[in-house]
Amino acid sequence: MNRLNSKKSAELQQRRDAPMATRTDLKAAGVKDISAAMNAILADVFALYLKTKNFHWHMSGPHFRDYHLLLDQHADQLFAMTDPVAERVRKIGGLTLRSIGHIARTQRVLDNDAEYVEPADMLAELAEDNKTLAARLRQAHNVCDKYRDVATASRLEVWIDETERRTWFLFEATRRRS
Repeated sequence: MNRLNSKKSAELQQRRDAPMATRTDLKAAGVKDISAAMNAILADVFALYLKTKNFHWHMSGPHFRDYHLLLDQHADQLFAMTDPVAERVRKIGGLTLRSIGHIARTQRVLDNDAEYVEPADMLAELAEDNKTLAARLRQAHNVCDKYRDVATASRLEVWIDETERRTWFLFEATRRRS
């Protein structure tokens, strides 16, 4: 019986260590680089999603309803990105994020755990985070271009546009008259 368990353990370990047999013409270096870029994007999107929901939940003030609804829409849009990002990584044969801890180790978006944040500061912080995300999406697009991964690149173009729209709305909501 011990010998059977040992054999099963060895087979399981071999399957775990084996690369995914995805049929793609991307070279191993391309899969590695694109997966790394997209996993960083995925971690940032999850972090920005949670920050947006945090600010949505803790919004207050005279524009509460408008800002509350705006941030809810933004959070929904961010969350909608997560599955397609992860699935692109898997489709090309890469591995993706596995846990909240993995997200925390990979994310570049800074958390905001403050007990209270002024509404204007919430919006300004999210505007800056979205602006930075757009730049990082462009960097990931460059990685995809290097390896001619047009499928991932075309998705990134849509996400860049959505991110720029969020940035624009947040900027306009915080703009003050001179």
